[in-house]
Amino acid sequence: MDPYATLASLLCPLLTLVTFGYLLTCAIWPFGPCRRCHGTGKRRAPYGKAFRLCYRCDGTGRRIRIGRHVWNEIRREHRNGIHR
Repeated sequence: MDPYATLASLLCPLLTLVTFGYLLTCAIWPFGPCRRCHGTGKRRAPYGKAFRLCYRCDGTGRRIRIGRHVWNEIRREHRNGIHR
């Protein structure tokens, strides 16, 4: 048997499993920690010890995951296509 065929037969189910696992994660937990403030919602001021709200997450410490953005766009297109 060809070694490339064996490798492909092992990688395809693995990639499918990882993809469905990420989609399930995005469906259950649509928000992840903000990358800028690391989930705290605050950023240290450039000078001094004062804190400010994170401008990326508006102080929530959460951001919407990329997979959830894709999911929302697909649902929006489906909804708009049905009601036209």
